[in-house]
Amino acid sequence: MASNTKNVQFDAAAQVEKIAEQFQMFQILNEEGQVVNETAMPDLTDDQLQELMRRMVYTRILDQRSISLNRQGRLGFYAPTAGQEASQLASQFALEKEDFVLPGYRDVPQIVWHGLPLYQAFLWSRGHFEGGQIPEGVNVYVPQIIIGAQYVQAAGVALGLKKRGQKAVAITYTGDGGTSQGDFYEGINFAGAYKAPAIFIVQNNQFAISTPREKQTAAETLAQKAVAAGIPGILVDGMDPLAVYAAVSQARERAVNGEGPTLIETLTYRYGPHTMAGDDPTRYRTSDLDNEWEKKDPLVRFRKFLEAKGLWSEEKENEVIEQAKEDIKEAIKKADAAPKQKVTDLMSNMFEEMPHNLKEQYEIYQAKESK
Repeated sequence: MASNTKNVQFDAAAQVEKIAEQFQMFQILNEEGQVVNETAMPDLTDDQLQELMRRMVYTRILDQRSISLNRQGRLGFYAPTAGQEASQLASQFALEKEDFVLPGYRDVPQIVWHGLPLYQAFLWSRGHFEGGQIPEGVNVYVPQIIIGAQYVQAAGVALGLKKRGQKAVAITYTGDGGTSQGDFYEGINFAGAYKAPAIFIVQNNQFAISTPREKQTAAETLAQKAVAAGIPGILVDGMDPLAVYAAVSQARERAVNGEGPTLIETLTYRYGPHTMAGDDPTRYRTSDLDNEWEKKDPLVRFRKFLEAKGLWSEEKENEVIEQAKEDIKEAIKKADAAPKQKVTDLMSNMFEEMPHNLKEQYEIYQAKESK
C-alpha cells in the first residue's frame, strides 16, 4: 500500500539548510592581514601579539627541522604542522597554566608551549618512555595516536576538574577525520550532559589522510555536529590567529563559569603530508588547491597585520628563527643523550608489580641486557 505524505508538515531540505546557515565562518583578519571584524578584536597587548607571532614562526622552524630529522632517522613518528600554526598556537595561547591539554598526534606544538620540554617531545616521537614522563605542574597528556580517543578522555578530565571545583578547562584536538569516529560524539555528548568544562577543537585541514571532508559526512560544517549533543559550536577561520584566540577565550570563559563545553571547528590546511610515514599528498590534492591555501598562510597574514602596526620586522623574525634553530639543536642533543631504552624498562614502567606470566620473560631479557 502506497504511503500518503500529503499532510506531513516536514521540509527535510529546509531543516538541513537552516542548521548549516547558523554556522557562518568567524573571522577577524582577512588574507591581507586587515581587520574585518573590529568589534571581535581580542584584548591583547602589543607584547602578547608579538609573542604569539614569535611562537608561530618558531613552530614553523620546528616543523621544518623535525621533517629533516625524521628523514635522517633521528626522529620516529612525525606529523607535519605547517599551515596549522594559528589553529594550534592561538588556541593554546588562550589557555591558563592550570588548564589541561589533551593532544592528538599532530598537536606536539601545543604541549611544548604548555610546558613540555622540547627534548621530551623528541623522545616521545622516538617511542622512548622518558618522552611520556610529564614534569610535575605541566598539565598535558602525551599525544593520542588512536583517532578521536582523546575526546572521551578530555570529557573525563573536564568532569574531574568540575567535581574538584577547579576553575580550569580541558582542551582537546582532533582532525576532520576524527569527527567520523564514535569517540568524538561520545566525548561531546558526555561533556554536554554534565556541563563539563571542556573545549573540543576540530582542526579541519580538509583531508583525513587522503579522504576529503565532503566524503566523510553529509554535514555542511563540522561545527554543526555540536547541535546533536546540545552544546554550542562555532566555525572559525583557522588561518586567522586572532579569530582562533577570540573563539577559544570565549569558550574558556563559558566553561569556567559553569556553562559547559564548546565545539570549535577551525578551517585550516596542512601544507605537508599527513605524516612522514610514506603519505604522498600529491595523489589526492591538486597543486591549485595547495596554491589557494598558501595564499591564506597564517604566518603571512599575521605578519602583515603586525607590520602595519609597527610591531614586527624582518630583523625580529630572523632572531626568532636563529633562536629556534639553536634550541632545537640543544634539544635533540639532550634527547640523544638519554639512556638507551631497554625491554626491561618497558616492562617495569608498565607494571608496579610484575605479572606472573611476565616475570620469566623479564629475567630472560635482564640477563641479555647485563651482558
